Amino acid sequence: MSITLAKLVVWVIVGILAGSLAGTVVTGKWAGLGRWTGLGVGLVGALIGGLIFSLFGIWPGLDAIAISLRDIVAAFIGSLIFLLLLWIFRASRSGSS
Repeated sequence: MSITLAKLVVWVIVGILAGSLAGTVVTGKWAGLGRWTGLGVGLVGALIGGLIFSLFGIWPGLDAIAISLRDIVAAFIGSLIFLLLLWIFRASRSGSS
């Protein structure tokens, strides 16, 4: 698996969109998590989702174009995974106090 600069740029751009979408889904509000938090979640989610989809060969044929449906779905799922991990981390910290 080779990760090129072009793939990273696509993951960042799509991640911004996916973070906003994931924030809206998780909070149930159009505002989502806020501009900067959504951006951060989307970037991390895009990297997580992109790596997962590349490693497991999920939808390999859809990455033929610069920004594909595969990239958007991978970033969205990665954002949700990241938000779940944050939720688990915060729940474990508040429960141990």
